[in-house]
Amino acid sequence: MAEGRRPTVPKTHSRKNGPDKGHDEKDSHMSLQCSFGETCPLGSRQQRIAQLNDCLRTTAQGGRIVMTAGIAALSAADITDTVAAVAAFDGFNDDNDPHGEHDCAVLEIDGRTVIWKIDYYDQSMTFASDDPADPAITTRVLTIMLGEEY
Repeated sequence: MAEGRRPTVPKTHSRKNGPDKGHDEKDSHMSLQCSFGETCPLGSRQQRIAQLNDCLRTTAQGGRIVMTAGIAALSAADITDTVAAVAAFDGFNDDNDPHGEHDCAVLEIDGRTVIWKIDYYDQSMTFASDDPADPAITTRVLTIMLGEEY
């Protein structure tokens, strides 16, 4: 990240007003100085990655969301339920999230095994990101798939 540039966090994460409550345009982004080293005001690198991943998964902001052909073939109601279950997931533990980055999970939804995972690409979507903790150089992609598609 260039010297002096500040990362921004979507308005749904404003510290002033809390999640999605009473924002106006001037509150739409919160800026903090951060070098994206191991520690900064945003927390540890691992915490920043988890926060950015949670933001994408729960608010659909901060990256792209794709579904596989198997998910797309479900009924509209089943797709809605699946996306809502992925967004609501908070059962992270040492077994399913050993690195603490909130980057994947396996769920059972209406008798179907659903897997979601987040990958980190550079801004051109050509290569892996050099630093998934830095949203200025990372495009997050949340993929939602049926277990049999993995």
